[in-house]
Amino acid sequence: MSRPRSTPADPMIRALVRAQRHAVSRRSVLALGAGLAGGGALLAACGTGGTPSAGSSTGPAQDLSETEKLVRWANWTLYLDYDDQAQAYPTLDRFTQETGIEVTYAEDIEDNDAYFGKVQGQLANGQDIGQDIVTLTDWMAGRMIRLGYTQELDKANIPNAANLLASLQDVSFDPGRAHSLTWQSGFGGLAWSKAAVPGGMRTVSDLWDPALAGRIEVLSEMRDTVGLIMLDQGVDVAGDWGDDEFFAALEVLDAQISSGQIRQVKGNSYAEDLVSGDALAVIGWSGDVTVLNAENGDQWEFALPDAGGTLWSDNLMVPVGSTHKANAERLIDYYYDPEVAAEVAAYVNYICPVQGAREAMEAIDPTLVENPLIFPDDATLERAHVFRALSADEETRYNEEFQAVIGN
Repeated sequence: MSRPRSTPADPMIRALVRAQRHAVSRRSVLALGAGLAGGGALLAACGTGGTPSAGSSTGPAQDLSETEKLVRWANWTLYLDYDDQAQAYPTLDRFTQETGIEVTYAEDIEDNDAYFGKVQGQLANGQDIGQDIVTLTDWMAGRMIRLGYTQELDKANIPNAANLLASLQDVSFDPGRAHSLTWQSGFGGLAWSKAAVPGGMRTVSDLWDPALAGRIEVLSEMRDTVGLIMLDQGVDVAGDWGDDEFFAALEVLDAQISSGQIRQVKGNSYAEDLVSGDALAVIGWSGDVTVLNAENGDQWEFALPDAGGTLWSDNLMVPVGSTHKANAERLIDYYYDPEVAAEVAAYVNYICPVQGAREAMEAIDPTLVENPLIFPDDATLERAHVFRALSADEETRYNEEFQAVIGN
């Protein structure tokens, strides 16, 4: 089934509906391992390093899956196929029909740090956070696994895990994929209104055009916004760099915020500002722009800058206090079926991690089969760069300085 095409007003209406369900904005990116030139190797680099700890002091929770046919899933907004008319998630409904397992789906994640801060205390005590699956970006997934806040997956319950792209099967933050499986991957790059910027954009520096003053927005994810500025300054964000390079980029960001060139620093809610016209150009995420164009008449362009964009992945994990682990694994297995994965990809328009989904897309939406933002070729991947792993000290210092600059 192809993704429902909506009227221009739908994104705003849907945003209000989802706000009432405590939905917020979505997506963040990764702090990944060393940068590699080849497309397959680049995806394989996703990770932060480090090894899992022995687990929480209390150990995994008792699994009640046999008696409680329920699974609870926390995800980012606009990150699962959604039928606007029925106000339902078709693939989730079909899972429940096939298995009898009810799914409580919450668009609870605005950014990695905020979500982690909200649940860290419970996780540290091995308590149930009210979710059986959480969907977090590689660098945060690495932290969760390292701290023992996730349960080891039983692959016998997830036979479709064999469909994970080979380049993602063994990542540094989770060797052998014992605790996680990729949900989606994507690019960070430039997006702009075709009407307002008819000449297009090729570099991050194009955002600083005085004609766009006060109509620029950038992401609240440090690794995307600072990473893209660093790339614009000629820095290999996946390579050997340090304080000098990071703070040189941060100075640019500070200057553009202070001057009023940058209107706001936001999470995924920048998409609403593109629709309203408050923002004319942004540092944004690939899938969001594809969805906005489908719903609003192809008004925006997305591109990786000439100097390159960022690449990230989000991951499905079972928290240490989850009480429905087997049900969670059954849901994960369901989404690793190529036909189901293709249906999700047709809606969210991010990079699909499931082998066979590209072929399945032929029957769902043939126009997306050759879309390089969903099924990227090596040439596209070679222009994407992973943000290198940060030490604990760097992560603390850089994040504090970034938050100070963006006013948090």
